[in-house]
Amino acid sequence: MAVLTEEQTLLRDAARNWAQEKSPVSAFRKMRDSGAPLGYDPAAFAEMAAMGWAGVIIPEAYGGSDFGYLSLGLILEETGRTLTASPLLASSLAAASALILGGSEAQKQAWLPKLAEGEAVATLAVDEGPRHDPAGVKLKAEKGGAGYVLTGEKSFVLEGMAASVLVVSARTGGKPGDTDGITLFLVPADAAGMVRKPLKLADSRGAADISFQGVSVGADAVLGEEGKGWALLDKTLDRARAGMAAEMLGAAHQAFDMTLDYLKTRVQFDQPIGGFQALQHRAAHMFGQLELSRSCVEAALTAIDQDAPDAAQLASLAKAKMGETLYLVSNETIQMHGGIGMTDAHDAGFYLKRARSAEAAYGGRAFHRDRYATLNGF
Repeated sequence: MAVLTEEQTLLRDAARNWAQEKSPVSAFRKMRDSGAPLGYDPAAFAEMAAMGWAGVIIPEAYGGSDFGYLSLGLILEETGRTLTASPLLASSLAAASALILGGSEAQKQAWLPKLAEGEAVATLAVDEGPRHDPAGVKLKAEKGGAGYVLTGEKSFVLEGMAASVLVVSARTGGKPGDTDGITLFLVPADAAGMVRKPLKLADSRGAADISFQGVSVGADAVLGEEGKGWALLDKTLDRARAGMAAEMLGAAHQAFDMTLDYLKTRVQFDQPIGGFQALQHRAAHMFGQLELSRSCVEAALTAIDQDAPDAAQLASLAKAKMGETLYLVSNETIQMHGGIGMTDAHDAGFYLKRARSAEAAYGGRAFHRDRYATLNGF
């Protein structure tokens, strides 16, 4: 486990208290049942922003606290425990990272203070099909007028309906699969020709399919350099992957704790079912996998903070391992709860659904196992 500073410990404890008191799973259930159009409660996100969480990785010069990715990961873990739905990951981590790493001074001044205050929501628009394939960009960006014209589709854009601005990967050269020729653009969500279609996800979070029908942007919309956006996109996605892994860690821990409590209280044959050795072995296996997963997640976030040369490998390791562990724990939670776990009245199903959606976001286990092997020369 990472050694936390006093400030990080206080931040984690504050996040835990807020999530449990102000945003328990019952609040998520209420949000889901209300049919919230954005897939989250804007009032809850406003509270998070007021506590400074939206600006944790944003430099102080732009209204943030520059407290680092491990610190934001601690918050995401606690909100993951209670399944708190918010744009914290997509906006305050993923899109903010793209601006911090590749934005011009004008772009940073225009958007980072708004993101830090929670006044605006941003997101990444990367994938174009059912699977994560950041190099498979087909969306075209052709020079026209004083800038570019974007034509194509993006799918499974997290917080796509809530976003005020999108970081869009487009192709200004090469062919799908090439890393050369990819350019990132900052595109306002109200741009003419952009059509957003809300998606209904299994975990009730907010996402959208987005069509770019001749969307015109100026030359100042380019994030980084034209045709050389792959390195920036790759680094940005690694930060998003590590952050998602941290949220998944929180969900897995809570599902495990919920299951452990049930094993201690559910009585069969005149004894708690936790006394049965077969169930003890399964619980011990889950605990071991959770501890291994924590090491992977914290190592990835720390490596990003330190700009370590193996940050990409560790981000893929964390996402792959966390996908495996949350899949295991969410399945076991349902099985060990038995019949009640299959009902919507119980919270167990929420964790199973979140496990499946989180697995798909920013690359699943198969994608990251292959990437990890490739990065290590296999």
